[in-house]
Amino acid sequence: MMRQVAAMPGIAGVKHSAGSVDADTIAMMAQRPHGFSVLGGDCLYLSPLLALGADGAISASAHICTRQYARLIDLWRDDRATEARQLGHQLAPLSRALFAEPNPAVIKSVLYRLGEIPSPAVRLPLLPAGLESTEAALRAREPVAASTG
Repeated sequence: MMRQVAAMPGIAGVKHSAGSVDADTIAMMAQRPHGFSVLGGDCLYLSPLLALGADGAISASAHICTRQYARLIDLWRDDRATEARQLGHQLAPLSRALFAEPNPAVIKSVLYRLGEIPSPAVRLPLLPAGLESTEAALRAREPVAASTG
């Protein structure tokens, strides 16, 4: 289906948020038309998708460690796979922790705790992130935020 969408006039690209990198994803990446962009949308699968040639990301997790997510994209674009793979492995636990509850509850809670936004409030039907999820995400952020890359 994605190959059919990619072939349609006027469609420039997609945000890939399938919840995995499966055989269909691999086939789409291998056969996409020239000029058709694929942006990673599932933060946990961003590095593998970039390894397959994705053009970038629409990443909620990047609100927490923006510089490191931008670097991840640059490393894959520059064919620096060893460094990109290492950074992707570092970022994966952060993304996992940030999505422990429905998005954007944990992300907003972390941003609030970091002093980046004035309130962690989310709109109903969402509920605010629990303290345990927020603390886990902050712990997962520590080694990533400390990296200099």
